[in-house]
Amino acid sequence: MATALVELYRHNLWANLRLLDSCAGLGDEHLDASAPGTYGRVRDTLVHLFAAEERYVALLSDQRPERPLSERDPFPGFEELRERARRSGEALIEIAGRTPADQVLRGTWRDEPYAMPATVPLVQAINHATEHRAHVMTILTPRGVELPDIDGWGYEEATSDRGAEGEG
Repeated sequence: MATALVELYRHNLWANLRLLDSCAGLGDEHLDASAPGTYGRVRDTLVHLFAAEERYVALLSDQRPERPLSERDPFPGFEELRERARRSGEALIEIAGRTPADQVLRGTWRDEPYAMPATVPLVQAINHATEHRAHVMTILTPRGVELPDIDGWGYEEATSDRGAEGEG
């Protein structure tokens, strides 16, 4: 039986991949769109979301990708983003399943030592992804783009036995 935290991360990966799949077929007019109050263009928001996920994994595990995704680099394409999302999402699921609530992370950031509960980046990773998925939806929905239902109800329907029977 998965813990509730692990299930949150399973939902996070599922929602990220569904959104990426929906955006992959869009043209530049949609991928370059933005809206007030959002991170920026759709393509930049997606890169930022998955670059940040890689940073959370690195912070929580000391495992850094050989070539980290960066917001400063050109758009890497949807195949690359999907692979990065899958890899970081699976790592977060694994980390969530083994991280004790009282674990403290220690290190140095900007030449200053820090100590923080591991729960802080775990909570931030979920909040950050949810916020930026909402940004993408906020930009695309008024433009008539039909996006998947990626909330908790949609996840339950898609992943439960009842939902799985309806998929074919």
